[in-house]
Amino acid sequence: MAGHILIVEDDANILELLRYNLTRKGFKVTSVSTGENALIEIGAHKPDCVLLDLMLPGIDGIKICELLKKGEGTKDIPIIMVTAKGEEDDIVKGLESGADDYVTKPFSIDVLLARIKTVLRRSKDVSPGPSAIAEPLRIHELFIDPVRHKVTLGDAPVELTLTEYKILYFLARNPGWVFTRYQIVEAVRGEGYIVTERSVDVLVFGLRKKLGNYEEYIETVRGIGYRFKE
Repeated sequence: MAGHILIVEDDANILELLRYNLTRKGFKVTSVSTGENALIEIGAHKPDCVLLDLMLPGIDGIKICELLKKGEGTKDIPIIMVTAKGEEDDIVKGLESGADDYVTKPFSIDVLLARIKTVLRRSKDVSPGPSAIAEPLRIHELFIDPVRHKVTLGDAPVELTLTEYKILYFLARNPGWVFTRYQIVEAVRGEGYIVTERSVDVLVFGLRKKLGNYEEYIETVRGIGYRFKE
């Protein structure tokens, strides 16, 4: 079995299309049509990946994503948003809520399958365990724990989305190196992710605000991108 996929989709035609193709590729597939039922299902049977529509009856996809990424037992579940909302603002909101990928409708089944395999592989690669080799980082009062995905300033925890955390850790472990916005996205999400320059800027802006006095450690390099201060 390739893995367990939960589809959260209220369009019966798209749901059947996804179920058929994923089942054919060896995935175990569960489906629900509302946000409330998604939370119940995930609480009872933790999936390996969630395909999440944004426009749902009841709790919408953004709220579902935020709740899952804040939950101790669910924050590491990969979430791919599969939605008709493809405007830049929608992509930014999806990134900010912690989604691991964002696919717009209409979509190619082959591309979606590739995206699913990528997030599943990445999830296994970063799973904490006895053999984890990622080293914690300390920059004065700022402490980053890559095993627990925790960030603290002094004794105070810094509440970051998963994407904000990944960007911070990526930059902090490469101090002085300048990265373009697209290099940052490829490093934290994998190649081929739909992104705009504005979405990266929004994420970095939010990250800086949460870092308070340490916001100056993430420097803007005009015309190129960002770097972590040496």
